[in-house]
Amino acid sequence: MGITLEESAVLLEQILRSSRHVLFFGGAGVSVESGIPDFRSADGLYNTKWKYPPETVLSHSFFESHTEEFYEFYREKMIALWAKPNPAHKRLAEWERAGKAISVVTQNIDGLHQMAGSCVVYELHGSVHRNRCMECGKLYDVHAVADCEGVPHCTCGGIIKPEVVLYEEALDDETVTGAVNAIASADTMIIAGTSLRVYPAAGLIRYFGGENLICIDPAAKEMRGAVTLPHPVGKLFEKIHLS
Repeated sequence: MGITLEESAVLLEQILRSSRHVLFFGGAGVSVESGIPDFRSADGLYNTKWKYPPETVLSHSFFESHTEEFYEFYREKMIALWAKPNPAHKRLAEWERAGKAISVVTQNIDGLHQMAGSCVVYELHGSVHRNRCMECGKLYDVHAVADCEGVPHCTCGGIIKPEVVLYEEALDDETVTGAVNAIASADTMIIAGTSLRVYPAAGLIRYFGGENLICIDPAAKEMRGAVTLPHPVGKLFEKIHLS
């Protein structure tokens, strides 16, 4: 019989209380409890029926060659302005406000960690909330893309491109450096809602050398050296009170 939700909460709370610096490494599964589909599950984005495979649409080359179709998909599948932070996002922000040293490294682009109030967040794949003109560099919020039809254009005439990392594009150097430093300085690392299949992001966990490695995911497989807690991260965090 596996470990229960209550037993997992007691164990994780004990670990968190004794931790000096907690690093939370999250993937798409963290936002599932906010109603945003993940990528690889039966109901995930990669099982979506579309004219092109999602992996193709979300590539730099497709953006350049089929720009209008890229934005059609992007608006429908990648922007979720209706989504709200779930207990996982909220608890991390609460613990940070209470004085716990918590850093968040996320593969998500939805901005829910910041919406919940987390301050130290490294968005490896960018954010739908940041958009930039490819010609003049002017910044735009998400509504410049979400609220228009076709290809969004700047006042200068240039195309407004989301600051999200597409396939064939490199991660932002400054973000990666910050994430690596945060991972390396943590004594507890929580991995949640990610299959760890997307590189180079998944490869960053190798910089962790702390005492406690914890994997939280209902479908998680045993990870060498990690404590595996097979529960939805929001439901688990909801039972933990550090203040």
